[in-house]
This record gives sequence, structure tokens and C-alpha cells, in this order.
Amino acid sequence: MSTTQRELRATGLTWAEVQERVRDGRTNDIPGRTGRSVADIVRANVFTRINAILGVLFLLVLATGSIIDGMFGLLIVANSVVGIVQELRAKQTLDKLAIVGQARPIVRRDGAAREVAPGEVVLDDVIELGPGDQIVVDGEVLECELLEVDESLLTGEADAIDKAAGAQVMSGSFVVSGSGAYRATKVGRDAYAAQLSAEASKFTLVDSELRNGINSILKVITCLLIPAGLVTIYNQLFSSHQPWREALNGMVAALVPMVPEGLVLMTTIAFAVGVVRLGRRKCLVQELPAIEGLARVDVVCADKTGTLTENGMRLAEIRPVGDARTPPPAEQVLAMLAADDPRPNASMLAIAEALPDAPGWGSTGIAPFSSAKKWSGMSYGEHGDWLIGAPDVLLDPDSEIAATAQEIGAQGLRVLLLARSDRPVEAPGAPGEVTPVALVVLEQKVRPDARATLEYFAGQQVSIKVVSGDNAVSVGAVATSLGLTGGDHPVDARELPSTQDALAPIVEQQTTFGRVRPDQKRAMVAALQSRGHTVAMTGDGVNDVLALKDADIGVAMGAGSPATRAVAQIVLLDNRFSTLPYVVAEGRRVIGNIERVSNLFLTKTVYSVLLAVLVGVAGIGSQIFHYDPIPYPFLPRHVTIVAWFTIGIPAFILSLAPNNERARRGFVPRVLRLAVPSGVVIGAMTFVAYLFAYRGAHQSQAEKVQASTTALITLLIVAVWVLAIVARPWVWWKLLLIAGSVVGYAILFGVPFTRHFFQLDPSNLELTGVAVLCGLIGIVLVELAWWLLGDGKRAERAGRVNSAALAQHPLQRGRSAEKG
Repeated sequence: MSTTQRELRATGLTWAEVQERVRDGRTNDIPGRTGRSVADIVRANVFTRINAILGVLFLLVLATGSIIDGMFGLLIVANSVVGIVQELRAKQTLDKLAIVGQARPIVRRDGAAREVAPGEVVLDDVIELGPGDQIVVDGEVLECELLEVDESLLTGEADAIDKAAGAQVMSGSFVVSGSGAYRATKVGRDAYAAQLSAEASKFTLVDSELRNGINSILKVITCLLIPAGLVTIYNQLFSSHQPWREALNGMVAALVPMVPEGLVLMTTIAFAVGVVRLGRRKCLVQELPAIEGLARVDVVCADKTGTLTENGMRLAEIRPVGDARTPPPAEQVLAMLAADDPRPNASMLAIAEALPDAPGWGSTGIAPFSSAKKWSGMSYGEHGDWLIGAPDVLLDPDSEIAATAQEIGAQGLRVLLLARSDRPVEAPGAPGEVTPVALVVLEQKVRPDARATLEYFAGQQVSIKVVSGDNAVSVGAVATSLGLTGGDHPVDARELPSTQDALAPIVEQQTTFGRVRPDQKRAMVAALQSRGHTVAMTGDGVNDVLALKDADIGVAMGAGSPATRAVAQIVLLDNRFSTLPYVVAEGRRVIGNIERVSNLFLTKTVYSVLLAVLVGVAGIGSQIFHYDPIPYPFLPRHVTIVAWFTIGIPAFILSLAPNNERARRGFVPRVLRLAVPSGVVIGAMTFVAYLFAYRGAHQSQAEKVQASTTALITLLIVAVWVLAIVARPWVWWKLLLIAGSVVGYAILFGVPFTRHFFQLDPSNLELTGVAVLCGLIGIVLVELAWWLLGDGKRAERAGRVNSAALAQHPLQRGRSAEKG
């Protein structure tokens, strides 16, 4: 090693060298975490296929000189502005939270260690490493103390790899155990995982059943629009024998409602608002589809330490055992072990706080703690070789001391064994022969909100599995104190079968597991998934990384290791387990509400296509059978007011409303089971009412307006009832929403100015009676379809169950599934 390399290893770069590299662009210039810039967001929301269709139709209406009928053009502005604003808010929230939640490597500069943002790392920086640290750039190892690195996120290989001086480390991997330092050799876009990291952090809706389902529906609608549009164009321009302006207006009125203009917009808004709402609770959504996944979670695997209990501990007792009279005193040994630990965990921090006066022995060897072996150690030459770790691992589990430790652990306390070894701790055969010296008892404080959180999940039919590396009896004691069913029968994971088929029924039936290795956590997640469960895994330590990565939804604590935060889709920056119910509830709100508003938009598309086809076919038939041609009944202004109170305003409110029903698979079939029959009923009954009112090609202008009004009344009556069905289960604000729609239309039909402005005439009581009768028949048919073909009984029952469960729950008191 050259003198320059030695100096670099010891002191790192100087401030001048850092500035030089920054000027030369040799920095860790990694792509931003959101995939779209402000300009990209604006373009994506303005230049859409739907806006293009509406824009062309808007220009056609303007060509007729009827500006009033072009009011639907405001949808172009609304779609663009609302979409841009919401996505920009979500981008801003994500960017701010990402800064808080990102890994901050420790670099040496001018002989001092300091934390920097990943983007501030420069080429040749010396970066220190400890257990759980994420490797942020590629580099070469300069120092190592039994350094083990997990590269499974890059290679898929789960076994940790020993890294000696001179070995290469890659960005995207993380430290399992040991400590060291490495020199940055590749930074920014040259680093191995930079591109993968950028792709994983994008604000995206891909790989989502919901998004894919909506895209599939839009493709089908596009296919239906072509024949329906052609039939409408032919009928209006060639068969109806109307003046070109009236024919063109009728054609636009038929085509505009076929376009589900708000469906994609409402989906984007719901997801974006979900990100913002979760951001207010200090929850970072690193992958947007995670919101959808959360809605489907039915099993939550929770680590004990840092999740159900606080991270901090307190040294409660040092109980001598075995040959404890052999000097030095246990207190001195514990003080030295805590003082010399380069990266102390919560247990060692508690010991260091209680025993600050270390005697100052010089260590001759070190064995860092790892979750696999459950112990750590230090060798101090003539002062002995010392171990500290799990009593049931270092000792015979059937021994008297191990039994004592288990009795103490049954009280919910953490117990460690201080022991001597007959060989250096780093020797190949370590720990060798173990001589117990003392039991170290630590108190763990149960999170005050843990019980309420577990009760919430129980009320929502979400199973909780406590999966911990601690002693099974201790884990069971904590679970029992929190009222978790099955906590009094904890399972020692060392006795679990290794095959998935044998493991799956045990993991599914039991709730509390102790002495779980990292690879077993991963296997347990896979076992639950093999039984059809959607699994969320929470954790904060490096031992949780593999399970977090494989779970359907990985949830990391903000104070956890950088590696866990890197692989998790959700990061709870406030470290509060009680935030998780709000996260799950937000996912359910988003998915449930998107499904609701999808019913409204697709119902409109179905009845618009059917009505256009019926009118078009009737128009074509008039040329064959020589009867009066039938023009399209509505003007563009009519379809605009239909959208106001049956779809637009209600859909926006419903998309943001509370909704705690767990999402299920089969989004597309479920939506179509309501939208298709409802749309068919509305289209058919509207056409029947129009036929009753239509007075032939030579009807007067007044008769024409009355016929249109008759058809419109029928359409509105049934459409409002579809809104009422979608809004179930009813609560006061939903009834107010439905009543508001009815009042809105009553004003439009009742005020002379609006009647004249929108060309409405309900004065013919006979025709109005026909319209109401057709509307009532339509209500009966839609209701029957919902109960026979849709999810009527299940939706009513689920709504009542969820509302009752949430109303009684401490975390949601004052709220319910249908109140906010």
C-alpha cells in the first residue's frame, strides 16, 4: 500500500480535493427519485388521447356557432389542471420525504467522519461501513473487521459474502455484520445499481391490477366507439335529414358521453391524494403501486423489537450465574464490550448507558453480532475471551441456566448471557466451550399504541404474525401482554420444518414465532403467499431485509437500517407502528373509491354507446322501411348537465371519501357486473321514452324540445339511482350528496332561465309522466341487476361490518368506514 493510499484511508479526502471533484463532475449524480419532471407532468396531463378526442369534438361544435353546446370543452381544462396540480403535489411530497428517509453514508473528510447525502459522495471518498449500512456507490474495501456483505438484491444469492481488504463492493448491497471502510471507485450513473435504483423510485402506476384493468376497459371502449361513432355519424349527417348544424350537434352529443373522460383522471387523483395524505403522517411511499397492494393485505408479519416494542432498552439486572466469582467482575467486562463495539445495537447501547466506566483493556480480536449466530464477542488477551448473546444458543437449552433465562424471558424481558470462551472469539471453532458468568436482563418498553393497532387489524380480518429473532418465550410474553391470540403458545423457529409444504400450515395457524433466522423469515413469507395470502412485512433491522424484499408489501421503520429502508415499498418515518392502520386504510380508500367511480363512468359509456347504436340503427332502418328518421335526442349541453350531478361532482367526492373495505381480486368483472346491465337499462329506457315522445320528422321546435326533455328525465332518474347504488352503504353525507343531485336537477328544470338556457320543457305532463314511469321501471331493473348479478348482499354486509368495527376502534374513534 502506498503512502498516499494510507493517508487516504486514515483521513479521507481534503475539502479542496472534494471541491475539485465536484467541479469536474465526478460526483454521485444519481437520477431524481420521481420519474417525471414538471414539464413531463404537464405534457402527460395536457396531451392525452381523451383530451384530443374532446378537443376535436369541441372544434366541431364551435363550427356550428353554438358556443353554449361547447361547455363540455371545460372538461379538457378541468382534466388537465386537476391532474397536473395533484401529481405535482404528490411529486413534492415524495421528494421532501425522500430526503428525510434516504440512507446517509458516513464519509471521512479532513480526518473527520461526517454524514452526507448520497448525492454528495464524490469519487475516491472513503466511506465507513457498519451492520445494516447500505453501500451507496461501487468501491474497493480499504479496512475490514470480519466484514460480511449481502448482495442478494443484485445477484439473488442469499448467503453473505466475506469482504477482505482489496475486495470490490457494489452499490445496492448491504452490510450484514462486521465493520470497515471502502473507497468510492464508481459514482453516479456509473455505479452498478444506479439505474435500477432510479427505476425502482419512479412515481409510477405500472404492474397494478387496477391500472391494467382500467387500460383493458379503455381498449374495449375504444373498439366500441368506432362502430357506434360511425353509425352515429352516418345517421346524423345522412339519414336524419336535419340541417347540418343540428345534425353536427347531435353527433357530438352522442359521441362526447361515450368517452370516459374522468376515469383516468379520478384514478390519478386518488393515487396522488393517497401519497399526500400518507406523507402528512410521515409515511414515504417509495413505489406507488404499494398503495394498491396495501388494500389487499390480509396478513401482517411484524417484528417484535422496534415494531411492537420501543427501540430503546434499559439495563434492569445483572444476575451472576455459574463461576461468577472469577475475576474480572461482570460489570467491567460488559462495560468494555459495550465501549468497544464499533456499531452497537440497542442492547449494547443500554449496557453502555448503564455502565459508562470501561477499564480500557486492549482488544485482540472481535466477532461482530449477526442474526444468524445470535452472539458477539471480544478477546482481551490476558483478560480473557468474552461472549454475549442468546442463552439458549450459547448453552444447552435444557441446562438450568437456560431454564432460568427462559423464566425471566417469560415476563417479557430480554435476557442475554455473558460468558467466557476457551478460545479467541474470531477462531474458526468459536464459540467453543462456553462458561456462563452472568445473565444480563434488559427491559423493553411495549409501544403504547401497539395493542390498539393489533385490535384494529383483528377487527379488519387482517391476521398478525409476530416474527422475531428473540427467545420464543419472551416474544410470547410480549404478544400475550398485547392481547394477541396465540401469544401464549409461541413457536420456536428452530423446530420448524424446512420445506414450504410442511411450513405453510404451521405459519398460517400460529401467530407468535421466536428465534427466527433471516432466511426463515423469508421462507415464512413465501409459505403464507403459497396459501394465497397477501403479506405485508414490517421490520427495522438488517435481518428483516430478505423478508421485506419478498413480501407483497415491505414496511420499514424510518429509524431502521438503511438496507431495510432501501428495499421497502413503505417507510414509516415517524417509527410508529400505529401509523400502519392508516396506511392500510388509505390503500383501501384508494382502491375502493376508484372501483366506485369506475362504475359511474362505465355506466355512462355503456348507455351512451347503446343509445347511439339504437338511434343509429333506427335511422338506417328508416331508409329501408321508409318511416320518419329518428335523430339523436340530445344536444351537447344536455350531456354536459347529465355529467354534472350524476357523475362529475359525485365521482370527485366519492373518490376522496373514506372507504375501509378490503380490496379483492377481479376488479374488471366486478365493475362490469354493475356497469353493463345498468348502462343497458338506462340506454333502453331512455330510447323507449324518446320513442313515446317523438312526433316525427315534421315535429315543431317545441315538440322537439319536449321529446328531448322526456328522454332526458328518464335518463336522469335512472342515472341518479345508479349513483345511489354506487354510494351504498348510505350514511348522512352520501344521502346529502344524492339529494344534492336531485335538487340540482330540480333547479335546472324548474327555473325559467335555466330551462331556456338548456332547452328544457317539462310542461307536457303526459310526456313527463311517461318519462317518470320509464325511469321508475329502469330503477327496478337496475336494482334487480345489482342484487342478482352484482355484489349487492356482500357489499351491504361488508359495509355494515366495517363501519361497526371502525366506529368502536380506538385508532378510528369518531370515524367510521363511511365518515371522515
